Amino acid sequence: MSSREKLRIVHCFRSPVGGIFRHVRDLCDAQRAAGHEVGIICDSTTGGSYEASLIAELEPRLSLGVKRTPMQRHIGLGDISAARRAYGVVRDMRPDVLHGHGAKGGVYARVFGTLMRMSGQKPARIYSPHGGSLHYAAETATGRFFFSIERMMDRLTDHILFVSDYERRTFEQKVGIPRAPSTLVYNGLTADEFAPVETLSGASDFLYIGMMRDLKGPDLFIDALALTERKIGRKLNAVMVGDGDDLDRYKHQALQLEFGERIRFLPAMPARDAFSLARIMVVPSRAEAMPYIVLEALAAGRTLIASAVGGIPEIFGQSSPALTQPDADAIAQKMQLALADEAAFHALMPEKGELRARFGADVMAASIETAYRASLDTKR
Repeated sequence: MSSREKLRIVHCFRSPVGGIFRHVRDLCDAQRAAGHEVGIICDSTTGGSYEASLIAELEPRLSLGVKRTPMQRHIGLGDISAARRAYGVVRDMRPDVLHGHGAKGGVYARVFGTLMRMSGQKPARIYSPHGGSLHYAAETATGRFFFSIERMMDRLTDHILFVSDYERRTFEQKVGIPRAPSTLVYNGLTADEFAPVETLSGASDFLYIGMMRDLKGPDLFIDALALTERKIGRKLNAVMVGDGDDLDRYKHQALQLEFGERIRFLPAMPARDAFSLARIMVVPSRAEAMPYIVLEALAAGRTLIASAVGGIPEIFGQSSPALTQPDADAIAQKMQLALADEAAFHALMPEKGELRARFGADVMAASIETAYRASLDTKR
């Protein structure tokens, strides 16, 4: 296939929130700028007003549009009708490349692509796990079930794109060495995201940004804040930015620990708007693949404490003192260290030039297009 031949690319994923949605938006913009026809299919039942505004901004730029249809999070009988509807939408978009993101999007894209081949269309079936089912423990019944599905789906896959070496190693350990070719492609940032964000006057001590679910550790953040406060003997305050089904539980947890108004809960907003609200940011996740929020914060010059999970140590370096275990006591110790000398702790952050070279959006998009074309060439 000619490197100049334009492609019809459809991105399939379930939830239009968080890092996967950010990743897809960046890819769509880069691919559209390269002259490709690009579209999205995703769930219509998740995401709030902030995500709706992002979709409304993105849709006019995509020649194949943004198609939304109900996709339930958990596997169930509803998947049959949901998959049937989604398949009809994707088939009518006639993609050359069908790129599935996350567990549900990955299954849909590969199954749909295989069915389309039976009817004469021949899309390349690309899969990006983004953590997804790999977060489950291998010894659990749920994990064994999902990993058996991953092994079956591997036979329907033309290329796998891993966002971190950790994700690739985890796939090999839990699922097996993939039959399909694979490429490590780090998430990437645009040039304007490396502009520094200044801290507002009167900003809070600590900041959490993310989905309000235990996997991301907001409960650990609140517990660690309380432990730190007791240890240093002075009142602390924080801002927590994000939406999710468990938000009320975290608000109750904050009240129980007598933080009251000293933890402000704010709805999802652009990350760069949130960065200015506190001096030190904490990413207390229990599991990650390659979180954009860490890259965005470091590119903006923010001071960061982050869990040493997933691909995060690949950003900081394995031995960085800014890394912590996803445990309230361990996070509290890092909070105390950061507060003791904020300038010295900030000096531990990765250098911006290195971040630009490894995590640029242009590098990411070029590597992914190379994988697309290799898959199409092999298929043809």
